[in-house]
Amino acid sequence: MISSIVWDVSPILLDLGSFQIRFYSVLFAVAFIIGYFVVKKIYKQEGIPISELDSLTVYVVLGGLIGARLGHCFFYDWAYYQNHLLEIILPVSFSPEFHFTGFQGLASHGGALGIIISMLIFKRKTTKKSFFWVIDRVAIPTGFAGACIRMGNLFNSEIYGHQTDLPWGFIFARNGETYASHPTQLYEAFFYVITSIVLLRLYKVKRFREAKGFLLGMFFIMIFTARFFIEFVKENQVAFEDSMSLNMGQILSIPIVLAGFFLVFWSLRNYDKQQIDSN
Repeated sequence: MISSIVWDVSPILLDLGSFQIRFYSVLFAVAFIIGYFVVKKIYKQEGIPISELDSLTVYVVLGGLIGARLGHCFFYDWAYYQNHLLEIILPVSFSPEFHFTGFQGLASHGGALGIIISMLIFKRKTTKKSFFWVIDRVAIPTGFAGACIRMGNLFNSEIYGHQTDLPWGFIFARNGETYASHPTQLYEAFFYVITSIVLLRLYKVKRFREAKGFLLGMFFIMIFTARFFIEFVKENQVAFEDSMSLNMGQILSIPIVLAGFFLVFWSLRNYDKQQIDSN
């Protein structure tokens, strides 16, 4: 019987000396590529010009990246970044000496907020479709994208759980550990994939597809409910969370889940009312 899994995989996919390609970066790019092709298929089915999708992709990528970065800096590590404001937007560290760091720290809650804001801008400047029409369709592949990013975290041997005796526990050898921990990256990736599969199925049902805000609401409920409960077995990301009953990830997830339930009931009620009025 397997007692645990030794995880000793290099985070570097390709080492060219002065330049490295990491699994995380590749999987991050794959996340957006998957999202693009899923939404492209939806656009073709609904007769929307693909040129509009190209613009949408730019908004989603920028909104997601900027939001995720700001979310990490403000929600998780403001004590540091309030004194190092340039490091929020530059991939370098000035303390104790200048060196390249890459953008260390992205928060999914901030990414979700960033995409919502970017969709509001996209609606205003680019498309004639409603805000909810657009973001409902963007929500569908986002679970697949999130799963790719969590797999990137696995390759980085980061953001995992507490010690466990379960047979699928991972020993993160590159961190010098000799005990098994919950591979919470895989837990989250699994539920994220399930979410996108469920949304794809719901999209095929006319009532759920046309009830504006319904798919976004279901996305919020499924993704952030999973996130809330998985956080119970996940190591805290920053020290100040150790004194909290619920960590920052859980606190941020609660209002999003509640917003999801509101969107689901509101969207279905409005859709049903419109159907009654039209008959």
